[in-house]
Amino acid sequence: MTHSLNFDIDYMTDFLVGLLKIPSPTGMAGEAVAYTAGALKAFPVEQKITNKGTLVANWAGQADSAPRALTAHVDTLGAMVKDVKPNGRLKLTKIGGFHWNTVEGEGCFIFFGNADGGRRLRGSLLLYKASSHIHGGEVGDTKRDDDTMEVRLDERTSSAAETRALGVEVGDFVAFDPRVEVSDSGFVRSRHLDDKAAVACILGAMKAIHDAGLKPAQRATIHISNYEEVGHGAAAGFPPDLVELLSVDMAAVGIGQASDEFSACICVKDSGGPYHIDMNRKLVQLAKAANIPYKTDIYPFYGSDGEAYWRAGGDVKVGLVGPGVDASHNYERTHKESLLNTAKLIAEYLLAE
Repeated sequence: MTHSLNFDIDYMTDFLVGLLKIPSPTGMAGEAVAYTAGALKAFPVEQKITNKGTLVANWAGQADSAPRALTAHVDTLGAMVKDVKPNGRLKLTKIGGFHWNTVEGEGCFIFFGNADGGRRLRGSLLLYKASSHIHGGEVGDTKRDDDTMEVRLDERTSSAAETRALGVEVGDFVAFDPRVEVSDSGFVRSRHLDDKAAVACILGAMKAIHDAGLKPAQRATIHISNYEEVGHGAAAGFPPDLVELLSVDMAAVGIGQASDEFSACICVKDSGGPYHIDMNRKLVQLAKAANIPYKTDIYPFYGSDGEAYWRAGGDVKVGLVGPGVDASHNYERTHKESLLNTAKLIAEYLLAE
């Protein structure tokens, strides 16, 4: 059975842009969690924040015999201050899996005191030999790694003592600028669409269901994690009687991949192995029945929060769906059509008997 629902792409896009503008590297995602919790207040859910900082919302369903859950994450790639260098610049350590060249030249915020919000400074991530007029070919030939990349602070400092006097210290968080743009042609271009785009899809599906006066076929848990980029985001926080878990995370678009920036993308296998065959088949059947454009794909260097729950001992069927994102863990891009089609498939899943 398919359902006649109205999906508000403007609502989804506005929520997404707001979320993307909130710095939330893993370990400092509290503001992004709170922003999402605020949006969930529009729906008939009971929500809480776990000790770990995960947002968990429970939505009553028509039945309670086979509870389901959706999981997505608001934490992103980022960095922390590893050392204050003698020249006053900052050596970093990465948070999450990315390559330094993907953020070279990017603006960033340095947050004081290892906490959400509060004081912050501006800077740029650069190669330590950045000037072509001084270093010539070395600028291109130098390997980008923890020892050759540094943050140049937008402050008058040229020594470690001067930088520390500003309040900067080892362990401070660094968030890279997302540079959010929404084009007239429907593309959304930004860092950290992984996985904030998926959170927008979940909210879009929930709004469509709620606006139609419906509720899920089974009790549903909405799980918004804050440690996915380091591998254990969804290791806990689910009800013990859970039967199915749908991980909602970006699809990897690129050379050799079936996914695109316009469809709902169903991942049937990634680095952790195949997803549950029943979930894969269910998602495909739902997409076909509702005439939702979809792709099935395999991601070669990828892991999800669904697998994090499996590794933690979760005895559930896990599937994975998400919007197609080009240049993942780089300067990413998706399209409103993919957000919309993913939201449609999530809604069909929640409403399916």
